[in-house]
Amino acid sequence: MIRNAFILLAAIIALGSSSAYAQTVGDWVLGNYQKSGYWFAGIAESINGGKVTIRYDDGERETVSLRDVRPYDWMIGSRVECNFKKAGEWSPGTIASLAGEKVGINYDDGDKETTTTGLRRSR
Repeated sequence: MIRNAFILLAAIIALGSSSAYAQTVGDWVLGNYQKSGYWFAGIAESINGGKVTIRYDDGERETVSLRDVRPYDWMIGSRVECNFKKAGEWSPGTIASLAGEKVGINYDDGDKETTTTGLRRSR
């Protein structure tokens, strides 16, 4: 694990970016899923050769460049979009509460919902 951390640090320095990375295996991170421009929550499962494998909170897995990963930074007040009532429609809102993977959302249209991290994304 220490060896992976040193490799990761060297890769970060080589990329010239200290803000887009997973520090260690097991970290909760945000990944730019399929380079969609949207950031989704997941766990860094492995780090190797400038790549991070993420197990997203919705169950998907993806191996991405370090440039497509950043530390988990969602907090109360963060702007996100959520899959409202799992209907497939992404609606904007603000995080009102956090408890592990459970998230309270205040939607811009006045609706409120408690959902999971696997059903939200940010830009």
